[in-house]
Amino acid sequence: MIVVNASQLEALQRAGRVVAEVLNAMQAHAQPNMSTAELDHFGAQLLAKAGAESAPRVSYDFPGDTCISVNSEAAHGIPGERILQAGDLINIDVSAVLDGYFADTGASFILRPDATRDAIKQRLCTAAQRARDAGVAAAQAGAHMIDISHMRICN
Repeated sequence: MIVVNASQLEALQRAGRVVAEVLNAMQAHAQPNMSTAELDHFGAQLLAKAGAESAPRVSYDFPGDTCISVNSEAAHGIPGERILQAGDLINIDVSAVLDGYFADTGASFILRPDATRDAIKQRLCTAAQRARDAGVAAAQAGAHMIDISHMRICN
């Protein structure tokens, strides 16, 4: 078991807040006709403003500051010249180092969804969020990993 003291926990929480805020801002900033490189640059600016560094760039020289995957790309997409379109399923991963502490977060969303055209994508996002929530609820002190992995969602 890993034990952290109050100071370490506060540092982890600060790093976690930074990546959460950058992720939320990137989601709000994403627009059709924007390249994934432009969206990544926006995220990089926010990380720098917060005093954080991109963990993928620092750790293994990843070519972007964030990972941006579109539609069929599962994860860890490299930002570039790809142009975002309304209805795209976008996954953004933000990982950062702040004061020596690492934090990571990610989320998927539909860019300007159309309820009729994007119903399947929305069902996918909803199911993933419900699975995440069920896993988080099962992640209690004393629980085993298998307890979390056996969580079921209905509907």
